[in-house]
Amino acid sequence: MTSPPTDAVRLARAYLSRVAEPFPAALAALVVQVGPVEAAELVRAGEVSPSVASQTSARRAEERAHEDVERIAKIGGRLVIPEDDEWPRWPFVALANARRAGGEPLALWVRGPHDLAEAVDKAVAIVGSRAASGYGEHVAAEFAYGLAQAGVTVVSGAAYGIDGAAHRGALGAGGLTVAVLACGADFAYPAGHQGLLGKISREGLIVSEYAPGVMPARHRFLTRNRLIAALGGGTVVVEAGRRSGAKNTAAITLALGRQLMVVPGPVTSASSVGCHELLRDGQAVSVSSVAEIVESVGRFGDDLATEPAEKESELGAPQGEAMRVYEALGKRCGVSDEVVSVESGVPLERVRALLPELELAGLALQADEGWQKLEVR
Repeated sequence: MTSPPTDAVRLARAYLSRVAEPFPAALAALVVQVGPVEAAELVRAGEVSPSVASQTSARRAEERAHEDVERIAKIGGRLVIPEDDEWPRWPFVALANARRAGGEPLALWVRGPHDLAEAVDKAVAIVGSRAASGYGEHVAAEFAYGLAQAGVTVVSGAAYGIDGAAHRGALGAGGLTVAVLACGADFAYPAGHQGLLGKISREGLIVSEYAPGVMPARHRFLTRNRLIAALGGGTVVVEAGRRSGAKNTAAITLALGRQLMVVPGPVTSASSVGCHELLRDGQAVSVSSVAEIVESVGRFGDDLATEPAEKESELGAPQGEAMRVYEALGKRCGVSDEVVSVESGVPLERVRALLPELELAGLALQADEGWQKLEVR
């Protein structure tokens, strides 16, 4: 366990969270370079590069850090920062490595009684159309219910339609659900989900990059989608039109190297056109049960839809794409991730997401010359 961050660090990140619209790449780079406290001082003084100034100059006089921290605390919330043990480090590794998806947040405003890192340690995102059909809402709720019963946290965006059905399904099973908002964590949006969000704040978690009081805006929904994709070990798209926020989340999921799953719908349904396009293009796998979802994103050997004939180790052998990546690793010397991608036939971004998981499972080792296979015993 690391030492808790000082109040100065927390207040600096609270200040930066308000003065810059997510995701501020130049500001984030400055924070990495000099630390949050010095970065905040430089921003206040206007002594920053033009790229950082363009992201902060309009709001740098907004000195509301103490007020924001107190405001979230009054409603049972807190500011979670990268220096906290609660920070979901592993899910955000992919954000740091996938520039197209946007980077790691500067801070997160959180409501709810659970530890965020623990809550998303085993999680799946469920997203889809706001104008969902009865079929779509039924499937989303049933899948979320089953995932929650299996001990999997359900992540979604609290919107009408599929999102709301997913949150309700998880809560109905007495499980965990995380709602990622495109506004302040103190703001109930949409208004029709005030009761649902209240229940999530008591039994699950509400998460936002935006400081208290920040209103929802169209661009903020697209920005928050990267957090939904990052916090889930994979994403299930239940219904999606040809152009939709759900397809945006699907694209980010692929950029992060995470597993993308879709639920097929009636060929006559406009709500499923986007899902069928993802399947036709070979970007996603079809799922029709909770067991298939759990197997697609689960840990090696622990979450199979059907029991394997024999186990090779206590953890079990990797499955699917993970097995192909594992078999492509060098036995006596390391190989690069590019070589692994060519040898396995697995896309490079997916390889880069799977290799650290193999390492954590004790099946791979990153050496100076590249990645090396550790034999299962």
